[in-house]
Amino acid sequence: MKLHEIVDTTPKTKVLPACSAGETLADNVLRLIQSAIVKGEIAPGSKISEPELARAYGISRGPLREALHRLEGQKLLVRVPHAGARVVALNRDELSELYQIREALEGLACRLAAARMTPGEVEALREVLRAHERDEAFQAGSGYYLQEGDYDFHYRIVQGSGNGMLIRLLCDELYQLARMYRIQYSATPHRPVQAFAEHHRILDAIAEGDGELAELLMRRHIRTSRLNIEAQIS
Repeated sequence: MKLHEIVDTTPKTKVLPACSAGETLADNVLRLIQSAIVKGEIAPGSKISEPELARAYGISRGPLREALHRLEGQKLLVRVPHAGARVVALNRDELSELYQIREALEGLACRLAAARMTPGEVEALREVLRAHERDEAFQAGSGYYLQEGDYDFHYRIVQGSGNGMLIRLLCDELYQLARMYRIQYSATPHRPVQAFAEHHRILDAIAEGDGELAELLMRRHIRTSRLNIEAQIS
């Protein structure tokens, strides 16, 4: 059963996975709802029912409300007056604006990373690309490897920039929202192979310490993705 069915109906109580060390109940339910939204299991625009989710997961409203509040902070949920919380659903213009922000800021992150990433960090990022290449969906031509955090090419470059404000903006505040749309549009025919080649060229420029070229290539990479999405929406 997908989570959007949990939101719309009254299912039997689900059993939450055991919390990891140092993880709270709110952390646990946040991770599950976040994943369902980002992967599209809860559709954009869906209304979120606190009573239904509380019953579905067998948790009290306190931890659930904390998780939902944090999802608002990640821009995955929005509060609609007199209607409660809904999953974010960006329109074409809003999505274009998000990608324009990414283009500018991730381009800057690349320029900084070219000056600051160590040879060891560059090699670790090459290993991330090798993992991407081994991914079954990528080899089948049906999608691109979209794990999060340290397994995410874009995330690692922003981290490598060493700029705290960029890291907060791109790896925290906007990260899951951007990742949601990256996943939704990653299966466009031929785009996964093209994006993979672009990632290699960006990394080569970073490895060579050519910040100007790395920034140019990243901006072009994200602009291509934006134009691809705009064409699909049109």
